[in-house]
Amino acid sequence: MRRISFSTAGESHGRGLVAILQGIPAGLTLEMARHVDPDLKRRQGGYGRGRRMQIESDRAEIISGVRLGETIGSPLSMLIWNKDWENWKVAMSPGKPDPEGNPKALRSLYLPRPGHADLVGLLKYDRRDTRDILERASARETAARVACGAVCKRLLETFGVTIGSHVTSIGSIEADIPNVLPEKLNESVDGSALRSLDTDATERMKKAIDDAKENGDTLGGVFEIVATGIPAGLGSYVTYDSKLDGRLAGAVMSIQAIKGVEIGAGFSGSFKPGSEVHDPIVADEKATNAGGIGRESNRAGGLEGGVTTGSPIVVKAAMKPISTLRKRLPSIDMRDGSVADAAVERSDVCAVPAAAIVGEAMVALVLADAFLEKFGGDSIAEITRNHNSYLEHLEKRGYGER
Repeated sequence: MRRISFSTAGESHGRGLVAILQGIPAGLTLEMARHVDPDLKRRQGGYGRGRRMQIESDRAEIISGVRLGETIGSPLSMLIWNKDWENWKVAMSPGKPDPEGNPKALRSLYLPRPGHADLVGLLKYDRRDTRDILERASARETAARVACGAVCKRLLETFGVTIGSHVTSIGSIEADIPNVLPEKLNESVDGSALRSLDTDATERMKKAIDDAKENGDTLGGVFEIVATGIPAGLGSYVTYDSKLDGRLAGAVMSIQAIKGVEIGAGFSGSFKPGSEVHDPIVADEKATNAGGIGRESNRAGGLEGGVTTGSPIVVKAAMKPISTLRKRLPSIDMRDGSVADAAVERSDVCAVPAAAIVGEAMVALVLADAFLEKFGGDSIAEITRNHNSYLEHLEKRGYGER
């Protein structure tokens, strides 16, 4: 990322999570309770979540970077406290354990779970107790990402950009997606137990999750992120790492348990001839963010050559089933090499709706970075001038003489 950077710290059952976000310009109106906490709450929802979400009630506490309700240009630092820390003080203590204490209180685990970072982490960092690995590899870390992404969504919202998501499938059950998505996508799906636009499919998805839970299994699925209002011209085709589709794909793929990312038609487009894949270019007076030049369709997902077209950006992500199974798979005991069943941690049965919220955050971070890369500026006022000037240029240029 070029203009915006972020980092997170903290373990799943530690005292809390820390998020540091750099590059946000000065003058952005920002209130945690209004602009950040709602997304943290959305991340905790969804049918199939585990008992942990009944314990936590995530809220972001701003430590720096905001004064009197506005950003001041310095790094934003935020804290999200873990309420469950009270039950894990001994196991997650930074101090040496009491030699006279109960070893079980340390909650050590030595049976890595297939599909999790447990084993590879043990090998990489030369550890034996998988607790040292799983605490950081846990998707609990994404709460800090969502906090950073919510700030970026607030920044983009100032310039007419909205980002939403919805679940398109759970396991083998696919939702029937309308040809035209609701203008206010999140408002349309946030009331659904699985954030789906298809009420009939939602009931079948819930049944599938219930069956998986009863069988000690888990389910994955697919979600779609849609960003509207992005002008043409963000990103670049001139270098591999400036292509915006690659930057988006990498960011979304970095989310825990995501194993596939598509832009627009994605894999389905590879089975069709070009005449059925590429979007015809047409004059469109409504396409003010692309010089009055639009597309008849949006199979490209709003990106051509790594550059935004002005059409909505559409990113799909495939989430694998969660790797913690009550129907335990074979593993190896890291203490003696004996064969045994994998460990079981408290976990979700399905977390696809929550992953979609994290997907929104990652897309927002990348788009905000590309937006500032294009329009520059250290304050909202300066960026607004640059943005307005660019849109005026597009309107005048269009497809006529320069």
